[in-house]
Amino acid sequence: MKGTRKLAAIGATTAAIAAALTVAAPPASADTYNGCVWPRVCFYLTSSDWNAGAPNAAFQDVTSYYQNLGSRSRGADYVWNSRNDDRAYLRYLDSSGSTRYYCLPPNQGVYFPSALTVTGIRIDTAPSC
Repeated sequence: MKGTRKLAAIGATTAAIAAALTVAAPPASADTYNGCVWPRVCFYLTSSDWNAGAPNAAFQDVTSYYQNLGSRSRGADYVWNSRNDDRAYLRYLDSSGSTRYYCLPPNQGVYFPSALTVTGIRIDTAPSC
């Protein structure tokens, strides 16, 4: 899980970031990482997709609202932000059905365990969370 952060459900009704796997992300530059072509935020539905470097869907438009994810991105196991200067806000449901939000910094990724379901994305023009 190079360059990813793990999310884990804590307790029956809450979800939080558990152990951050701080593995060096690639240097900030216009580049492709794990099949995610700059300047996209890529979704990998399964670990097999992630390991193969084969994203199922990607978003790149900066919006002021959350875009609902479709069948090729909703519930993804992994999300990678290949953008150099833009953060991505991810909306997800925890195991109790509560809506939560996660800020994904540029050139980083996150893993969503099966108890969490990513449902939306908003790309914002700010370099940090």
